[in-house]
Amino acid sequence: MLKISAEEKPKFRRRLLAWFAKHKRDLPWRRDRDPYRVWLSEIMLQQTRVSAVIPYYERFLEAFPDVQALACAKSDQVLANWAGLGYYIRARNLQRAAKEIVSSHAGQFPRQYEAALGLPGIGRYTASAVLSIAYDAPHAVLDGNVARVLARLCALRGDLRTPALWRKLDATSQDLLAQNAPGDWNQAMMELGATVCTPNSPRCGDCPVERWCRARKLGLAEELPFVRKKRATVNVTLAAAVLLDPLGRTLLVRPADGDGALFSRMWQFPAVEARGTDSRAAIGAHLREKFSVDINAILTPLSSARHTVTFRKIRLEPYLARVPRLPRFAGGRLIVLTEIRSLPISNATRKIADVAMEHMTR
Repeated sequence: MLKISAEEKPKFRRRLLAWFAKHKRDLPWRRDRDPYRVWLSEIMLQQTRVSAVIPYYERFLEAFPDVQALACAKSDQVLANWAGLGYYIRARNLQRAAKEIVSSHAGQFPRQYEAALGLPGIGRYTASAVLSIAYDAPHAVLDGNVARVLARLCALRGDLRTPALWRKLDATSQDLLAQNAPGDWNQAMMELGATVCTPNSPRCGDCPVERWCRARKLGLAEELPFVRKKRATVNVTLAAAVLLDPLGRTLLVRPADGDGALFSRMWQFPAVEARGTDSRAAIGAHLREKFSVDINAILTPLSSARHTVTFRKIRLEPYLARVPRLPRFAGGRLIVLTEIRSLPISNATRKIADVAMEHMTR
């Protein structure tokens, strides 16, 4: 693995920490080390770009300034403040963990590693990040950015996510950890991967630890680490119905089990996947079977929209139907269409609502 002598390691650490102190980005969660804020930022940053997270982070803190406020909030309120950020299981686990922190840890994010791991939504990376940054606990982090930095430093070949290689990277990360500044060290490693040692076209000339990088010496920096094969893309067509009554109200429902991943288990318009048939026929049949409503003849097609969820590329094909009255449906909810953003809805539902409201203003 990493061939840095015991004499060289202190130099390596000093160079990286000095670089971080000078070049780190001014991010809102770095302005203090409050455990709640550190934890919130780490959850939001999972699989989400920094630029996308910042406005959500600031608004979320305005709504829920501390763990007690989050624990006491209504789940729909939490989801509404998360809406648009995606991966909504993060928000649900965040509130579940907040309740546990209040009830079992006196309202403080636990300092013990195993106790942190026991919280909903907390894995090894998140526990290490929060404990090191908030409490200066000596736990090294290993995420995609850090793994890429280490893979290049070590000129490591192969799929980094295989258990054997990931364990080696984990051990190397812990071995390099600056024990006197674990929080800054972990952030420095992640910052290096995010801004300099990037997946494509790494800026090796700007790297503070270039002299120790084996991949650079071997001319392999742009080839390592090996790119994992992505799951094949699945194309999906979803037909949705925006039912509108004379008062401007529409019907929303909770998604069925099979649609949970597509609508994030949040409020949605009646929708169904169109498989082997045209979307109008599919949504018409769905409305008849589920809601006992036969309105196929008055379904007005709206502009289609594109949506992506992990490996799925979704074509949204919405239809508007003006009805004298909305069907009563167990678990359904009636709301004025223009007020739909007050509810926790997914990006897919938001796109459908937007095209419906645009059609109505023509």
